[in-house]
Amino acid sequence: MWKTNKVTIETAEGAFTYKYWAKVYDEGSIYGIDEGRISKLTVIDSETRTVMNYDRGWDLEPKNLMEQAVLQAIKNIYA
Repeated sequence: MWKTNKVTIETAEGAFTYKYWAKVYDEGSIYGIDEGRISKLTVIDSETRTVMNYDRGWDLEPKNLMEQAVLQAIKNIYA
């Protein structure tokens, strides 16, 4: 099932919101991120730039600590 939502990360510089679309299954899979339930994921920043994309493998990986925090927050939602 496709899920659309937003994740906000709080930092000393302020709050940063990212929108995402994720294809989430009931159970984990070898095709999911870290063998989890998310098999497809697209995340955009507030300027509508795609900052990460996963489609049964990374097309565009998180490239900094903020993006890694966003990914972790999304993974926690669907753990």
